[in-house]
Amino acid sequence: MSNDSGKGFFSSKSNLALMAFIAIAGFFLVAEHRTHVIEWLPFILLAACPLMHLFHGHGGHGGQGKGEQRKDHEH
Repeated sequence: MSNDSGKGFFSSKSNLALMAFIAIAGFFLVAEHRTHVIEWLPFILLAACPLMHLFHGHGGHGGQGKGEQRKDHEH
């Protein structure tokens, strides 16, 4: 989906209200359930690694194709 109007995500009042609601809800969720969050933190961090690998998109590989060598990596 493209944004043709040139406005960013944070320029809409409804999006700002949504972000504020999520931030406030997240704060109270963590504040009230701190012991549960700390208890699960190692598992959350371990789960973040494969999830970031799956959902990152793999778009940052620099366009290197198979069999191509970049000149700046030659020694």
